[in-house]
Amino acid sequence: MILTTLVVLFGLMLLSVPVSAVLGLTGVVLSAFYAFIPATRAAGTIGWSAMNDGILVAVPLFVLMGEILLRSGVAARMYGAMAGWLSWLPGGLMHANIATSMLFAATSGSSVATAATVGTTAIPEIRRHGYNEPLFLGSIAASGTLGILIPPSINLIIYGALTNASIPALYLAGFVPGIGLAVLFSLTVWLTCLLRPEMAGTSVQVSWAERIAGLRHLLPPVAIFLLVVGSIYAGWATPTEAAALGVLGALAIAALFRALSRAMLRAAFVGTMRTTGMLLAIVMAAYFLNYIFGSIGLTSNVVRFFDTLALGPVWTLVAIIGFYLVLGLFMETLSLMVATVPIFTPIVVALGYDPVWFGILVILLIETAMVTPPVGINLFVVQGVRGGGKPLGDVVRGVLPFLGALLLAVLLVVLFPQIALFLPEWLG
Repeated sequence: MILTTLVVLFGLMLLSVPVSAVLGLTGVVLSAFYAFIPATRAAGTIGWSAMNDGILVAVPLFVLMGEILLRSGVAARMYGAMAGWLSWLPGGLMHANIATSMLFAATSGSSVATAATVGTTAIPEIRRHGYNEPLFLGSIAASGTLGILIPPSINLIIYGALTNASIPALYLAGFVPGIGLAVLFSLTVWLTCLLRPEMAGTSVQVSWAERIAGLRHLLPPVAIFLLVVGSIYAGWATPTEAAALGVLGALAIAALFRALSRAMLRAAFVGTMRTTGMLLAIVMAAYFLNYIFGSIGLTSNVVRFFDTLALGPVWTLVAIIGFYLVLGLFMETLSLMVATVPIFTPIVVALGYDPVWFGILVILLIETAMVTPPVGINLFVVQGVRGGGKPLGDVVRGVLPFLGALLLAVLLVVLFPQIALFLPEWLG
C-alpha cells in the first residue's frame, strides 16, 4: 500500500499535475486496488464535511487581510522602517528582510505571501548596496517561512482542524519558537558576514531623526496583530471572528493611507479567491485521501508498524522527523502536512507527547521543506520575484546556511519542549 501510494504521488507530481488532483487521484487508485467496497462513493460526503468545518472560514479571511495589507503599501513602508533600525548590523538589510518577514508574518499567515512581499521590496537593494546575491536571496526565502509559524498562521488553523487541537493554544505555542527562529536567522547572517565580510554589502546611512520617524510605519502591523490575536485571548472573538476583525482593520489602514480604491479591492479579492481555492482544494482532497487511508487500513498498518519496531518514544519521534525531512524533499508542504498529520498525531500522542507541541514541531519541519530543493516552494517564489532568467541555484546556495538554523530550531524544540509549551501552560 505504501509503495503504491508513493509511486502514484511522485509519478503524478513529476507530470506536473496540480497538488489537489494528485491527492484525489491517489485516493482513487488506492480505492481501486485495495478497498473491499468502492470507497470513492463517499467523496461527496467527505468533501462536504471537510468544507463544512466553521474554523476553515478563517482561511480566506486571513488571506484577504494579507492581500489588503500587501496592496496598500504597508509592507514596503514597514521594510523601510526596519532598514533604518537594522542596517548598521553586519549584513545590513538582510536583517531587515528577517525582521520585516517576522512582522508581516504576524498579519498574513502565509509563508508564500511573506516571501513574495518582502522579496518584491528588498531584491532591488542587492546591487544598490553590493550584497552577496545568493545569501541575500536565501535570507528572504528562509525568513518567509515564518509566515506559517508566527500567529495568525493558516497552517496552524488547518492543523487544529485536522487534530481538534486548540487553535488559541497553538497560536500561543508558536510565539517563542517563531521569534527564536528569527533570531537564529539573524545570527546566521551575522556570523556569515563576520567570517566573509565581502558578503555584507555597504551599510545604509540613516539619521536618528529618520529612524524615529519611521517607527510610525511599524504601527499598522502591530495594531493588526493586537486586534487579531488580542481579541482571541481576551475572549472577545473566536479565531474566525478575529480574522474578520483583521480584515476590517486592514481596510481601515488602507483607507488611512489613502490606498483604498476599487482597483485595489478587486485585485485583493481576486488574489484571495485564487489562493483560497488552491488551499481548500488541497485540504478537501487530503481529507478524501485520509478517508481512503483509513478505509483500506493503511493508517492502522502504519501504527502497527511503529508498534512492532518497539523503538520507544524517542526513537519513534526521530523516525517520524526523518520521514518528514525526506518527504519534504519531494512533496508540496501543505499536502505533506494534511496527508501525514492524521496518521502521525495519534502515534505521537499515544507515546505521551503533547499534540500542541507536536503541531509546532510539524510546522518547523514543514518550514524546512519549504526551502529544501527540489520542490521547496519559497525557493521558486523568490526566484519568480527575482526574474531576469538567472539560475535557481543562486537561491538554493544562499538558503543552505539558514537550513542549518532551521534544523537547530527543530533540535531545540525536541530537546526543550517548554520552548513551545511555556506560554500555553502559563496563560492557559
